[in-house]
Amino acid sequence: MGQSVTWRVVGASAIGTSHADSGTPCQDSCWAQVDQLLNGSPLLTMFVADGAGSAINGGQGAELAIATAAELMTQKAMQGEFDLDNQLAIDLVLAIRVRILAEAEAQHLKARDYACTFLGVVSSPAGTLVLQIGDGAVVLDTGSGLELAITPMSGEYVNMTHFVTDENAVEILARKTYPDKVLKVAAFSDGIQRLALDLASNTPHEPFFAPFFTVLATATAEQEDQLHHLLMKFLNSAPVNERTDDDKTLAFAHWMF
Repeated sequence: MGQSVTWRVVGASAIGTSHADSGTPCQDSCWAQVDQLLNGSPLLTMFVADGAGSAINGGQGAELAIATAAELMTQKAMQGEFDLDNQLAIDLVLAIRVRILAEAEAQHLKARDYACTFLGVVSSPAGTLVLQIGDGAVVLDTGSGLELAITPMSGEYVNMTHFVTDENAVEILARKTYPDKVLKVAAFSDGIQRLALDLASNTPHEPFFAPFFTVLATATAEQEDQLHHLLMKFLNSAPVNERTDDDKTLAFAHWMF
């Protein structure tokens, strides 16, 4: 039997130097996985969450958001067919909010104490859904070259953004659908934005992404086991830390023919 046609994925989160210096744990969290639908088709799910620095449990909020989204998509994959549409995006956000609100209530805290951004990609051969609340970004290629799926959200003031815990989260939720599967996709938190995007034009900085996609496409089965280690090494490298002191998350997927 040959290797099945699917995506090769890798994702990692690394603490920023400012958090390391202050003894604050990493407040980013991510997920990148391929499941199989009942019809045998692969389903790619990628999620990134970044806990708000102003929230006392922002990192825990990010972890809850990722776990909730991953569990919901695993359930949907097991149940059978579903649409990659606006309703799925809303379902994901509502499920995350229910989970975080329940945790906040149990701890006698407020939802904003768990504030975090959230973005994700769900893709199958039937199409692709991108959803986002807050900053960070998704860059993808469905056959027409790399593009920024959704412009990172900024708030009313500098260094402010929106969070999945905001009361109007469903209203500010941005989503975009594509009729095709993703061939290449990267999702990342705002700690990577200035390296990965041309912020003046809100376009992907292609030289940043090209080496990652090349490695994903050409790695042998033995080398695939090293991908996470290599990504962590990159995120913790001096050239990256010289450009950003924030927590950093990067997740990649490459369609393997």
